[in-house]
Amino acid sequence: MNILIIGSGGRESAFAYKISKSPKLNQLFIAPGNAGTSQYGQNVALKVTDFQAIGEFVLANQIEMVVVGPEEPLVKGIHDYFLADEALKGVAVIGPQQEGAQLEGSKDFSKEFMIRHQVPTAAFRSFDKDSLEAGLAYLDTQKLPIVLKADGLAQGKGVLICETYEDAKTELKAMIADAKFGDASSVVVVEEFLKGIELSVFVLTDGENYKVLPSAKDYKRIGEGDTGLNTGGMGSVSPVPFADQAFLDKVEERIIKPTVEGLKKDNIPYKGFIFIGLMNVDGEPYVIEYNVRMGDPETESVLVRIESDLVDLLEGVAKGDLDKRNYTVTPKTAATVMIVSGGYPGAYETGKVITNMENVKESIVFHAGTKQEGGDVLTAGGRVLAVTALEDDLFSALQQATADAGRIFFQGKYFRTDIGFDLI
Repeated sequence: MNILIIGSGGRESAFAYKISKSPKLNQLFIAPGNAGTSQYGQNVALKVTDFQAIGEFVLANQIEMVVVGPEEPLVKGIHDYFLADEALKGVAVIGPQQEGAQLEGSKDFSKEFMIRHQVPTAAFRSFDKDSLEAGLAYLDTQKLPIVLKADGLAQGKGVLICETYEDAKTELKAMIADAKFGDASSVVVVEEFLKGIELSVFVLTDGENYKVLPSAKDYKRIGEGDTGLNTGGMGSVSPVPFADQAFLDKVEERIIKPTVEGLKKDNIPYKGFIFIGLMNVDGEPYVIEYNVRMGDPETESVLVRIESDLVDLLEGVAKGDLDKRNYTVTPKTAATVMIVSGGYPGAYETGKVITNMENVKESIVFHAGTKQEGGDVLTAGGRVLAVTALEDDLFSALQQATADAGRIFFQGKYFRTDIGFDLI
């Protein structure tokens, strides 16, 4: 079949790599893609939210499946756009419709969903400009630290952990009254702080059946030893050593099943991925957040461990028979080290020539923020490349990915050399 991947980052590079291996694939297109995705298929210069242009391209190129990478087109209703169009409604779209995408598009919606379906999560209350004074008073009743979350999409920057009441009140006012995160923080969720170890579990569902994908842990801080500013992710590992089978069984029973059943009870059709951000609190799982797509850089560690044909699994999602599809995962460990531009996550320069990628033999180099110009590959983002190694054990995978990240060069490059070593 002809398949279109929507997106341009490391996640979409990993999807392109995996889908390109499928015997069921005829032609692969990536919109807009990057310098790395072009080795697996054809890049197409389309904006991820230009649904009309995407629809026209799909019809012109007889695309049978659209795999949506990022959250924005899902929250804005790309799946609904296809279903509402007579010529497009037969095309399989992997990713939920707009209502299901609210699990990520609105923190308040997702928290209410969890409470309604008894999914374990931190205690919370939501406030807006009309209830700001009540929100400020509520802060005084909470234990420190206090978590503030912008309700809407804020490019991963809308979560603040406040260590003092004064700080919490200042930030709550800034978010609601001063629109610190624009419309995204017109509603703010005030949440109990959970202390534990974070990890992510991914689920692929056709709305009725589901497959639990490999667990992963990502590293958000820019600095070694998990210090400094938050980023989009500096690396990841899969599986997560502290998430043993007993813990994952709890996740499935208490979180995954009630989530899939809850969507059905609420009459919310859902075909696609559910990213469940978890906190392991003394062996008990709590949901921090849902995302309605795969994470980045977790995807780069998760997909390389799936041995089955990904296109076959996605076809199962589209046709509603995911339970009948073969699904196997390698026991090997994957480690991903992200190479970023100097200055990231603050101001950084782009357009730097990347060299020496051809000398990476044992790892896969997924492109994130790159572009092709003539014969050169140039940096075109904050997170530039994701180097993923798949080895028999965690130490070997980390050693390989870190060593290979060191082999690649561009001016101002930076990567963490300690990703995953806290787990050994």
